[in-house]
Amino acid sequence: MITRKWHTVAEVAEMLGYGLSKTKMLVATQQIRSVKDGRNRRILPEWVDQYINDRVMEGN
Repeated sequence: MITRKWHTVAEVAEMLGYGLSKTKMLVATQQIRSVKDGRNRRILPEWVDQYINDRVMEGN
């Protein structure tokens, strides 16, 4: 089995339980880091974790 090194915006939306539009907005506003790969955006797993950690810290 191959472990993916990065995710698409759609995959991140599914992981977070968010809609695609909301996730695209989070990427556009740089709340979730991403890199441009051709015409697409890619997100490293640790950037998803960082977004989650930031949200948890805001909730405290």
